[in-house]
Amino acid sequence: MMRSTYRIVVGVDGSEGGRRALRWAVREAARHGGTVQAVSAWQWKGLESVSMGAANATVEREQAEEVLAREVEAAASGIDPAPPIARETVEGPAPRVLTEAARDADLLVLGSHGHGRLRHAALGSVSEETVRQADCPVVIIPVPHPDRALRSAVPVVRA
Repeated sequence: MMRSTYRIVVGVDGSEGGRRALRWAVREAARHGGTVQAVSAWQWKGLESVSMGAANATVEREQAEEVLAREVEAAASGIDPAPPIARETVEGPAPRVLTEAARDADLLVLGSHGHGRLRHAALGSVSEETVRQADCPVVIIPVPHPDRALRSAVPVVRA
């Protein structure tokens, strides 16, 4: 049994990898009587952000807060009792934001992105950099490769 202050920090970005990481962290915290700190890093990048729908920094932050709230609600549904889940939206590069949030955490949980041959492509640049900077253990939750997901969804019929 872990101590009652067992704290898991998890990066949430609205992606399938982030979603899977958050669900895993919530279940892990519930299993060990811990808490979850769901963290969303955001940055407004000027004209690049405008093309993605954020007209200014305030809109970018609000969008990140909305995604975080929606993802936390979805991850906690169906878990009874759900562990305490704190939400934090922080401006800055994701690796820095996540490692600072996890400085005194017991565990940092991230979702993977990509499925390339190289470790960088399989892990994702944010995850890779965060792992290098983290002061606590890091768990990377993989996103199933589309080929493997398809194979597992198709029944095998033998004649």
